[in-house]
Amino acid sequence: MTNPYHVDESKPWFKDGSGWPEDVPKNFEFEEMTLGQMLANAAERWPDRKAMHFHTPTLDVTMTYRELDRHVSAFATGLHKLGLKKGDVIALALPNSFQFVIAYYGANRIGCVPTGVNPTYQPIEVKHQLKLTGAKALVCLDALYETMVAPIIDDTDVEKLIVTNIVDLAGLGAIKKFLGKLLKKIPSGPTPATAIQFLDLLDTTPAVPAVTIEPKVDPAAYLMTGGTTGVPKAAVLTHFNLVSNATQCRLWLTKVGEGTALIGVLPLFHSFAMTAVMNVAVNIGGWMLLFPRPPEDYEDLFKVIVNHAPKEGMFLPGAEVLFQKILKHPKIKEYDFVDKLTLAISGAGPLHDYVQQPFEEITKAKLVEGYGLTESSPVISAAPLFGQRMIGKIGLPFPGTDWCLMDVETGTKKVEELGEEHPGEIWAAGPQIMKGYLNADEETAAEITEMDGKRWLHTGDIGYWDELGRITICDRKKQLIKHRGFSVFPKDVESLLGMHEAVSEAAVAGLPDPEGKVGEIIKAWVVLKDDHKGKVKAEELIAWAKDNITHYKVPAQIEFRDELPKTLVGKILRRKLQEADPLFKKKEKKEKKAE
Repeated sequence: MTNPYHVDESKPWFKDGSGWPEDVPKNFEFEEMTLGQMLANAAERWPDRKAMHFHTPTLDVTMTYRELDRHVSAFATGLHKLGLKKGDVIALALPNSFQFVIAYYGANRIGCVPTGVNPTYQPIEVKHQLKLTGAKALVCLDALYETMVAPIIDDTDVEKLIVTNIVDLAGLGAIKKFLGKLLKKIPSGPTPATAIQFLDLLDTTPAVPAVTIEPKVDPAAYLMTGGTTGVPKAAVLTHFNLVSNATQCRLWLTKVGEGTALIGVLPLFHSFAMTAVMNVAVNIGGWMLLFPRPPEDYEDLFKVIVNHAPKEGMFLPGAEVLFQKILKHPKIKEYDFVDKLTLAISGAGPLHDYVQQPFEEITKAKLVEGYGLTESSPVISAAPLFGQRMIGKIGLPFPGTDWCLMDVETGTKKVEELGEEHPGEIWAAGPQIMKGYLNADEETAAEITEMDGKRWLHTGDIGYWDELGRITICDRKKQLIKHRGFSVFPKDVESLLGMHEAVSEAAVAGLPDPEGKVGEIIKAWVVLKDDHKGKVKAEELIAWAKDNITHYKVPAQIEFRDELPKTLVGKILRRKLQEADPLFKKKEKKEKKAE
């Protein structure tokens, strides 16, 4: 079955000069397909093509689509024989690896639901995810088990523990693996004697049971939301959501096709890499270049790009911080990336021109900004890779996607006016919008609205229109600062502070006014450039702000830090800084006492 999405070509982004890429379709029919079918189709079409390449500084291993599909079927059969069935949840506490990809698609092939666990989580965070999702099985890296899982597993619903070592599929002999672990060159850790070995499941003769899966109804993954504004929830993404979003990415990446390498530095448990690396690779017949962790020395990444790039080129998804680190490396200019690294997309936060321009100049690869949320599988829009681009905009909505701006206060009126003086909350509709939050009907109802015959996701991001229908994001709705009756966007203040020659990066948030006169006061946490550390005082930076920034946006407090807390994909955790501040703690303590 197919689902036609016909767009309204009267939209401004279809007018002459809008930058809509000529070879990207305006209308498209999205097929109802499971992730398992998508992989099976790829294996049938490209059986001997490379599907995955696993890289560490001392190890390089590849796997074809034929091998991947066979492993997925064996793993799915093994899960079935363990008693797991459609709807059961399988948690994956794994880094980027062959095992993650096999377990993800293997679970899906029999209708089970994978949920990726952040390998840097603390036990209490793992417990929350396992209990929220009701996970019946856990696939865990042996090196993570003792510290991350053992303290809490007895207080969860996990019945089957499956363990693996990072090099289980690296083709190493038993003696080499033993010596590697003995010499601590291969990370490992103790696991229970009752644990099931991942490799034993792969030895199962494939006999996948027939399972009826409805792509638009049945979940394909439970993905944890960022949790930057509260306790993480689980977004329910269907097979149709995820296959459609991978297809949308393929349609947008018009010159990315068979044989292209997609670099997996971002973690696969995160929606960005799950789609932009793993699912897109399978959808287009490309291959995943998997790093188990972000490179400690980015020169290793440079060498891999130069030495392993296929003639079809390489595509690098990442957060802006990744591209900043690449640019800052002292040896970046020693490597010739021409016809090697061809495309890059920045997500999980804004892309600034002071990163985009030098990155393109040095690497000759095109770098654009994309936009999305976990709840949208995740991609909603991106700047054209081969059309007109403008820094600071989040591009154009993907094929089959519509968006609008809604009045921030009421959420009942569309904002049609142009310019930053007319901000609104971004709502998006399309085949990639989640089914809802797991076991949270009220939260789902608060974030998804039926309107004009479509399901609209309230993104929580505030933006404004330009004349071509492109959106500039101001900030998160929940992080808006109310100061002296003005609405202050933290991103705006951060960008202005970033213009100071001494500032490397900044995070801004509102704090309770101890005098109760201005609503919230504005505080900035600032990282100075290395050659300015210890030479600039907070008072001097505040004085500069008063001379260069509108009065109601000037920070009342500035705190210098060596680094800012970030998620694993590089998004700054303003909430963490805010909650650790004495003023915030004082208010929270007062409120609890009043209760």
